[in-house]
Amino acid sequence: ERSRGERTRLKAENFLNLLYPRCCPLCHEILREQKRLVCPEGEKKIHPVSGARCMKCGRQVDKEAEYCRDCGKRERNFMQGKGIFPYDEMWKFSIEKYKYYGCREYGIFYAETIFLFGKKDIIRWKPDRIIPVPLHRKKEKKRGFNQSAYIAGHLSFLTGIPCDEKMIEKCRNTKSQKKLNEQERRRNLKNAFVLRKNVKGLTLLVIDDVYTTGSTMDEISASLMAGGAKNVYFLTLCTGNP
Repeated sequence: ERSRGERTRLKAENFLNLLYPRCCPLCHEILREQKRLVCPEGEKKIHPVSGARCMKCGRQVDKEAEYCRDCGKRERNFMQGKGIFPYDEMWKFSIEKYKYYGCREYGIFYAETIFLFGKKDIIRWKPDRIIPVPLHRKKEKKRGFNQSAYIAGHLSFLTGIPCDEKMIEKCRNTKSQKKLNEQERRRNLKNAFVLRKNVKGLTLLVIDDVYTTGSTMDEISASLMAGGAKNVYFLTLCTGNP
């Protein structure tokens, strides 16, 4: 039997669905069945990264390779991680609508798919806390929300693992990473994150929307490990080539 709080939440959700019908995060049309997170046609387009993966960042590699080009030539600050889907045009457009055009409900679908395809990894890693990649307060105010925190919060609900948005903070308002090369990205993020809570002995799972060069994940992991974290893992919705 559902708790009173859950019944209240479901009623509020159903009411909001009447006012603002949910759209499919992949085809962006109004869902005929509002209880669904994705339309049947969109469901057929869901294909996670297949084949051999880098043993460190989870990016797709040749069958014989253990590591991708980036992880093979440098030491990473995180223990392991992976992005669930290839960052193609379909996912790029979906994430843009989620982050910049008010389609916040897409985040629930993202969390559900991360949970579905990353559940075995979460069980194996046994994280004590889930941590979203933080946004600088100016960027978060401008955007209206932290897209990674929204995903991480729902993933916490699905897994029962506590989510802590305040554990690490972005203290510098850095340039957008999109148009920067790998070296510029690393310089851009240097000393951009600061710990706000004790992480000593904790195994941590960092959540973000997209993994590309790994610069953001590396810098956050460096801060967490310097603070005494036992291990840092990550999961992202998508993984793309740098």
